[in-house]
Amino acid sequence: MTTDFASSSETRDMSLSPVAGVGKARRGLHMITWGCQMNVYDSARMTDVLRPLGYTPVDNPADADMVILNTCHIRDRAAEKVFSELGRLRVIKDERRAEGRETVLAVAGCVAQAEGEQILKRAPYVDIVLGPQTYHRLPEMVARAARAGGSVIDTDFPAEQKFDFLPQDAAPQTAGNVSAFLTVQEGCDKFCSFCVVPYTRGAEASRPVVSVLAEARRMVAGGVREITLLGQNVNAYHGEGPDGGVWGLARLAYALAEIPGLDRIRYMTSHPRDMDDALIMAHRDLPALMPFLHLPVQSGSDSILKAMNRGHTADDYRRLVDRLREARPDLALSSDFIVGHPGETDEDFEATMRLIGDVGFALAYSFKYSVRPGTPAAGAPLQVAETVKDQRLQALQALLREQQDDFNGSVVDRVAPVLFTGRGRKPGQMVGRSPWLQAVHVDGSDDLVGTVCPVLITTRLSNSLAGHLIEECALA
Repeated sequence: MTTDFASSSETRDMSLSPVAGVGKARRGLHMITWGCQMNVYDSARMTDVLRPLGYTPVDNPADADMVILNTCHIRDRAAEKVFSELGRLRVIKDERRAEGRETVLAVAGCVAQAEGEQILKRAPYVDIVLGPQTYHRLPEMVARAARAGGSVIDTDFPAEQKFDFLPQDAAPQTAGNVSAFLTVQEGCDKFCSFCVVPYTRGAEASRPVVSVLAEARRMVAGGVREITLLGQNVNAYHGEGPDGGVWGLARLAYALAEIPGLDRIRYMTSHPRDMDDALIMAHRDLPALMPFLHLPVQSGSDSILKAMNRGHTADDYRRLVDRLREARPDLALSSDFIVGHPGETDEDFEATMRLIGDVGFALAYSFKYSVRPGTPAAGAPLQVAETVKDQRLQALQALLREQQDDFNGSVVDRVAPVLFTGRGRKPGQMVGRSPWLQAVHVDGSDDLVGTVCPVLITTRLSNSLAGHLIEECALA
């Protein structure tokens, strides 16, 4: 996924060189974001950090005095995709230099963390390489690059939390938005066999409660009505509370629900091992906590789950789902699946298909296993052939798609509260989200944005729902 933050800036003072950006003249910043919602959040905060230096988002990299490529290391050939994009950006950098305009080119995120020195060897025209834990140091890096006239790399895991050094104003992603992301936890201590996150994001760390609540209040003051709490293992949250104790995610959710104007709370991504009793009961007792949970399982085979170092069995997952649905009967689940992990047999794959049939998912993300250098599974024996992975993925996705369609169809002829977020694609159409994260389209006006209205769902479309406002909403 690529997200370009779009907002325009026209004025640039090129008197500062060799590397533009030090000073307070307005300058263009182009951000390219790949990967998860946490990367989207990080990009927004990097924009915050650079704003005091005069940087303002622009749509086109050719108009940018600084381009940041915020990278993801999860998918296959991630590093090669970065170098391909850097080749395109190098052309723009050279063209601007020929016109007397300098461009700061930065690579951030998880590929930068994993491949920092290699990036500078293969692409010496890159000015800054920074890991996901150091973007609060960006102004210093820009200044160092300007002074030294060379590349700057910072891929440390600093002792200080980056969140303590970020500007205390609402992130640009929240400006005018009804729904927003808020990172509360980072890193991972689980060391799944296939995953690079512990090596690129570091150990599990949680933001203090006061910091989270303060940012949430700023978001709500800016018009946000729904906040999704983010973390690599968000339900492992263990932040320092204002009382000096350690708060879990459930207690944090209750505190967030007390913020006037915050109608909905979501969180992702969760690990089954960290779903404690308090959080299950929060799903029962807290109306603001939406009945939609992303709970990755990855496989339904106990032997593969053990090889993955997941720390739970398939039946552990089934029992956990039963407890969650007992607490919140209308809870819908989404999950992640990997097919073709080293050693996966036909019987292992069939066990995954059985688990999917037993549990039932409203949404899922599924992938073929791909080697991540440095991870335990990369050198494991019994690697699965690509043709077998392809066949298994097609079968798995067909079953998951059938379940998704069935779940969406089950909402038809029901009234659902919909949080409206903006205009649809057609004139006079508005779009919002159901409690189960489905996109819902209705005919309506702009004054619906930011409101929660009851909608009679009438139609299941391929990837969304359609309905119409009921009388109570019109009167309200």
